[in-house]
Amino acid sequence: MLEYRAYEEIERYLNGQMAAEEKAGFEALLHADVRLAEQVREHRHMLQALKGYGKRQHLRQQLNLIHSEMEAGGQATTPNPWKVYWNRQKQTIAVAASVSLLSVFGTLWSVQQMKAPVKQQTARYVELRREVERLKKAQTALMNGINDASKPVAPRPAAFSGTGFAISADGYVVTSSHVVEGADSIMIENKSGLKYKVSEIYRDEIHDLSILKIADESFEGFGKLPYTFKDTESDLGERVFTLGYPREDIVFGEGSLSSASGFEGDTTAYQISIPLNPGNSGGPLLDDKGNLIGVISGKQAGQEGAAFAIKSAYLLQLIEELANAGQVQPLTLPKNNALSAQSRPQQLKKLKEYIFIVKVYN
Repeated sequence: MLEYRAYEEIERYLNGQMAAEEKAGFEALLHADVRLAEQVREHRHMLQALKGYGKRQHLRQQLNLIHSEMEAGGQATTPNPWKVYWNRQKQTIAVAASVSLLSVFGTLWSVQQMKAPVKQQTARYVELRREVERLKKAQTALMNGINDASKPVAPRPAAFSGTGFAISADGYVVTSSHVVEGADSIMIENKSGLKYKVSEIYRDEIHDLSILKIADESFEGFGKLPYTFKDTESDLGERVFTLGYPREDIVFGEGSLSSASGFEGDTTAYQISIPLNPGNSGGPLLDDKGNLIGVISGKQAGQEGAAFAIKSAYLLQLIEELANAGQVQPLTLPKNNALSAQSRPQQLKKLKEYIFIVKVYN
């Protein structure tokens, strides 16, 4: 449905059906979104080719009509100049029409061939959702003695897991949308053993973000969050770090911001030089001062240390849009950073209480 709407907007833009203000906003989006700009170029190319083909077909119909009229008036004593022209040039015109037709279909075929490498390249982007191994499930089952009829059956293990973190004191959590895709139920758990059932409030598949809300009546709030959200671009080469759950225990990773754009030039993401593993998706990306600058989303297969994070500016934009649309109450985001003057170990001690393993059941 999102793809259909995108092509509908592209069609309106290329046909000049947008109002001036809407057109200006769409063109600003084209400058920011490389993939959308490529879709517009491809669509314009295809429309131009189809229009050219239509004009050639119209010309051919006109020539056929002239030919028919000349044949109908064939008893005239004076040779019709159009008939003379047609007899001399009909082979050339037929060849030209055939070449035009082949050119159109060749262009359409080329567009599809150009898309194919993009699809192959996209397959190299690895989403970092962790699948629980069957061996581990079997070992857990054996340890819990579920094969013993005299003992209770162990709880159903999670099928997938990732990382999430608190974005407001009143129980809102963010993770990657692909982490919770297809979930029947979702649980979160932090290092201290606090467990909560959560429900998905909103999913943004384009930016790979999902907003969750704790649905446990016993929940009394997270308290004051120690980090703040950065709403401006971070600088190339900045030291950055993350905490996440590639395994059952929380894991720290550190590196630098290696590019201001993500996979295939995606301007909504950063590239970072942190080795990541399945389970890190949805984790926070922070700078040295403890400002949250992004949400971990994936990595490039075969390129160790080439990982990606959605920029915090898009998370803030999503939160604002949800509040304006009335889908959530306005969130009270943290305004004071309690990590800026702390050493890294002290930062991690404060952070880990607000970072959760996200367990998905389906």
